Amino acid sequence: MKSAFFIPARLQRFSLVAMGAIALGSCTTPPDSATEADTANADAGAEPSLQVVTTFLPITQFTTAVAGDRAEVIQLLPVNVGPHDFQATPGDVQAIANADVLVKNGLELESFLDNMIANAGNSDLVTIDSSEGVETLASSGEHDHDHGAEKADDHDHEGHDHAEDHDHAEEAHDHEDHDHAEEAHDHEEGEAHAEGEAHDAHAGHDHGEFDPHVWLDPKRAVEQVENIRDGLIAADPEGEAEYTANAAAFIAELEALDAEITEKLAPFAGQTFVVFHDFAAYFASSYGLESEVLVGLPEENPSPEDVKRVMETVQAEGLKTILTEPQAGGASFETIAQDLDIGVSEFDPMEVGGPESTEPDYYLETMRENAENLASGFDGSQAWYPFSTPQPMAMIPLGLSL
Repeated sequence: MKSAFFIPARLQRFSLVAMGAIALGSCTTPPDSATEADTANADAGAEPSLQVVTTFLPITQFTTAVAGDRAEVIQLLPVNVGPHDFQATPGDVQAIANADVLVKNGLELESFLDNMIANAGNSDLVTIDSSEGVETLASSGEHDHDHGAEKADDHDHEGHDHAEDHDHAEEAHDHEDHDHAEEAHDHEEGEAHAEGEAHDAHAGHDHGEFDPHVWLDPKRAVEQVENIRDGLIAADPEGEAEYTANAAAFIAELEALDAEITEKLAPFAGQTFVVFHDFAAYFASSYGLESEVLVGLPEENPSPEDVKRVMETVQAEGLKTILTEPQAGGASFETIAQDLDIGVSEFDPMEVGGPESTEPDYYLETMRENAENLASGFDGSQAWYPFSTPQPMAMIPLGLSL
């Protein structure tokens, strides 16, 4: 296979404080956007809209596509903060208290929500679990990364009917061991976020029994959009026609996206790519590929055993391209790339992004770019050596994919 090296399309991300009044670390808590929006609507004489709070980017993108102009969609997490790093404040709890609907990915990715919802005391809140009924893959656990074996589940989405009565895997999992970092945040305003808030950075940030990254398979994304549509209709029956039409239009775009990616990646069926953290199993399974990872979670540091395992995979498979991941990874991949003469590209899992990233089109454009980068890396059509650039490698957020 030819070597392939090329510059990632987006090396720089911009910070944005979400409208849900999120603060990270010692940052100042911004005003409550939900309250400001209500005031603005009242001043303008507009009728109150449905207040919908989403968790992070893909869920916001899908919800915005379905809601259209009928509901106000507010993202809880800042766009430059992923669900693994989120630390909540009382202002965030208030955003949930003011909301009519909360939309989440589910599959235990947002376990921080449990305490927030309890503290919000919003008995009328409708919670939409967008992954309900979606067929899942097992979480990789302790670096058991042979995701190719998961394809034996015969996961075929063609003509898939949404199973309303599907037992959701999340309900069967025990949450007791999830001691999240945000529970340790000291709220100066005097509100206790949760009992036993002993802060241990990234403690308990473990994926649950099932892999939560369902949004990276456009086929499963269709099912998430269907769940969001049905949930919004249940919360706002008068908007059924609008939600149904909006969802149908976006689903058509997702199906077209899936067809494009299928055609583009078909020549590389059975080949392997490696990513920094464990997010690509659904994408790989959907398009007949194999995925390998260096670490389970983006904040983890790879062990020597992890590096050895990945290097052995690179050599055994004859891989030629590293796919970086925005704002994740580190200098460990500089060494791997340089030692093995591996090229660099990018695969964006969309857990974080820039100011424009909440729009539905961002999902479509980014997934097309991911597929193009992957295909280019497989056929060796572009090139870039990261270690020859004048920018220090420590400044370039690297993940690994081959």
